[in-house]
Order: sequence, then structure tokens, then C-alpha cells
Amino acid sequence: MSDFHLSTPVAFIIFNRPDTTAQVFEAIRQAEAPQLLVIADGPRPDRLDDVEKCAAARSVIDQIDWDCEVLTNYADTNLGCGRRVSSGLDWVFETVKEAIILEDDCVPHVTFFRFCEELLERYRDDERVMMITGTNVLPKLDIRESYIFSRYFNVWGWATWRRAWRKYDSNLTDWERLKTQKQVAYFYPQSYMVKHVTTMFDLAYHNRIDTWDIQWFYSCVFNNGLCVVPRVNLISNIGLVGTHTTDGMDDPSLPTVSLDVENIVHPRKVFANVLYDDALFEKRIKMSLVGRAQRKIIALRGRLRSARM
Repeated sequence: MSDFHLSTPVAFIIFNRPDTTAQVFEAIRQAEAPQLLVIADGPRPDRLDDVEKCAAARSVIDQIDWDCEVLTNYADTNLGCGRRVSSGLDWVFETVKEAIILEDDCVPHVTFFRFCEELLERYRDDERVMMITGTNVLPKLDIRESYIFSRYFNVWGWATWRRAWRKYDSNLTDWERLKTQKQVAYFYPQSYMVKHVTTMFDLAYHNRIDTWDIQWFYSCVFNNGLCVVPRVNLISNIGLVGTHTTDGMDDPSLPTVSLDVENIVHPRKVFANVLYDDALFEKRIKMSLVGRAQRKIIALRGRLRSARM
């Protein structure tokens, strides 16, 4: 690692958390990112403390003490998670052809940067690969190569190319037709995964959730994309008390582990690792749906008991 010098631009998404912003910033400093593109949302009008917190988060960027070109895209008013991140990434990929992307609560292991950089180069022109993630929630699964391909698109520390982001569809334009044709089932054979993904896309399509990553997931799915996943976990999420974290699906306790980036072993073929995806969907989706159903049953029993009293 001593001879490695990062050459890939880093996009850094921040808001109102100066403490977590500083931790991620320190990792970017250690990597000595040569170009830093910072996206920041503005303070919410109904949260007076946001003015001070947003200013404090932005002040972290002023601490750059290495040779780095800094570009900023700061919103004066609050755009919300969906519009701010998607418009910010539009700006990033208008500016650069590829980037490593970190949010203010995703602390990367030092080897994450080289892992992303090498695979950005390897799959730069491979339309099948839509993104590279640093998150592996199944690090104990036996994977012999340095990484596998998945049909789950995790954006806790990730990287992609302009050619992939151009396929981003913030409006889920064809969703009603694709849903009627049951197209999700062609991508995911598991019935519970079809249910989960369909629910996600419905929420985003009808603007019932302010987010941007469901739209990215949709864009990856319907461009028959794949996600590169490292054999070990390279991202620690330190901010999981967020707006959209529910049902215990996300595990904040996963430690980061060094990946041997000096000797990357590539998979022989570019296709989804069924063993990994099956285990992942079982852990993150099926168990979540079961837990949700159990909570509904418990709540219903409680209402029935109250009605009898």
C-alpha cells in the first residue's frame, strides 16, 4: 500500500452531522484524494439547529491539508434527500467520468480506495457492471476470489462511472408497464425478493418516500446490471439512526477488514454469485419480511384483547 497513490476523484455527500463527517473526512485525508467533490444539502426550515450544524459539517472540508482540488456543490435551501443527492451526483458525473462516493456516515477501510480504483479501471467499459460497493454484510461466507458480483446494489461506500450514472432514472419512467409485465420476477426468482423490490419501486414511483437510492436500484435492475462486492467488509456505517433505516435489516456492527489489494484475484466470469445473493436475500429481505409480519400479528392480537376488555 505504501507505493499506492489514489488518482480517482472522491465525491463526498454531507449534511448536518459534523462529527460523522469528520470521521469520514479523516479516511479521505489518509487516502489523499486528489480531487474532492463535496455535495451538501441546505438546512431544513423547521429545524433551527440545522443552520449551525450544516455550517459545522461544511467547515470540516476547510481542514484539507494535502494537495487536493476541491469542488463544492452546496445547496442554500433544503432540497431533501432525494433531490439533493441525485442532483449532486448529476453534477459529479458532469464533472468527472468516474468517482468513489462516500456519504457522511460511511467510514471506509484504507484498502477500499485502491479496491475501487482498480476495479473502476478493469470494468470501465463493461456495460454489465453498474457499480462497485465496499459493503459486504456476509463476510463469513466462503469467497475465494477478492470479490464477487451481486444483484443487490448497496450504496454504503461505492463507486461508479458516468456511463452507468447516465442510466439513472429518477422517475422510474416505465415502472407501471414493467410491473404489469411482472419483469422483476425475471431478475429475482425468490418470491419474497420480488415482493420486496416491487414494494420499494412502488414507494419511489408514487413519491411516498424521499430517497434517491431506490431509483438507482431500479436503474441497475432494469439495465440488467451487476454490483461488485468485496470478499470482506470495507465500510463501517456509523450513522444508522437514519430516516430510512427500518426493520433491523442493516447491521451497524460489522467491522471493516483489510483486503489484499496487492494481489487481487478476479472471478473468471462476470455473472451474479447465486450463493451470495441467496444468502444475502435470506438475511436482509426474507427475515425482515417475516419480522414485519410477526409485529403486525402481535399488534393485531393486542387490539383484539383491548376490544374484548
